[in-house]
Amino acid sequence: MLNQTSVSEFILLGVTDIQEPQPFLFVIFLAIYFVNVAGNGAILTVVISDSRLHLPMYFFLGNLACLDVCYSTVTLPKMLENFISTNKAISYLGCISQLHFFHFLGTTESFLLAVMALDRFVAICLPLRYPVIMNPQLCALMAVTAWTMAFLHALLHSVMTSRLTFCASNQIRHFFCDVKPLLELACGNTELNLWLLNTVTGTVATVPFFFTLLSYLYIIIYLFLKTHSCSMLHKALSTCASHFTVVILFFAPVVITYIRPASGNSMDQDRVIAIMYSVVTPVLNPLIYTLRNKEVKSALNRLIKRKLCLGKT
Repeated sequence: MLNQTSVSEFILLGVTDIQEPQPFLFVIFLAIYFVNVAGNGAILTVVISDSRLHLPMYFFLGNLACLDVCYSTVTLPKMLENFISTNKAISYLGCISQLHFFHFLGTTESFLLAVMALDRFVAICLPLRYPVIMNPQLCALMAVTAWTMAFLHALLHSVMTSRLTFCASNQIRHFFCDVKPLLELACGNTELNLWLLNTVTGTVATVPFFFTLLSYLYIIIYLFLKTHSCSMLHKALSTCASHFTVVILFFAPVVITYIRPASGNSMDQDRVIAIMYSVVTPVLNPLIYTLRNKEVKSALNRLIKRKLCLGKT
């Protein structure tokens, strides 16, 4: 008979069980978090304040920037606290909330990346119809749909996980609360939870990924067939390649994590893999989507000059 208890808190074991490198990791991840907030915050500020960027592409980029700040904030502050604190506990409610917002924001990002690929497809392959197709109403509808569907998907996992009974151990082998490590601690039958994780979450991850993949593949084929200017072809392919890099860095670890069956070894691997899509990708997004974009760089320069002028007066 399993010893079932009413768990009031969980212990997050963190990125690594070794204590020595944790102060060093604290500095590294604190710097990453700062760059993430500063970079994405700057993008969001520029997109909102500069009327020249009130276009579909930048509307979705602003959504992505806001999302990435929130996405990292769900896990990184608690991770940073645990690096320097002996108390690595998180309350039961805090754990379920973290799980919910992690899946909510992560799923939203997968949908937004697919929508951004669609936007680039229409802009490059149907340039004359682009203003009509990607009108403000459709853009707003796609953004609201992405956020709403992601919220419902996350709600499914948080409700189903909260209904589980947990056994004596409350130590989570991860740096945040996620479905897989919590299922390891659960008593009773977890087959439905695993099916939801592998099938529903697997579908939510793979469908946007393949849609994004096909969109960029079609763009590349279209450019090779229709574009006769080598400079234009190189510029477009360079942009697509940088965007596609973000897509691979985000989707590949997610697909590996949530489709692969859970095991003792996979839990340790999942901790490392999760860093890629929850910490690294949100930092790379502003670099890849912005530094290669002349309009955003110009808008940033104008914003900085305005701030400097105001500071002098």
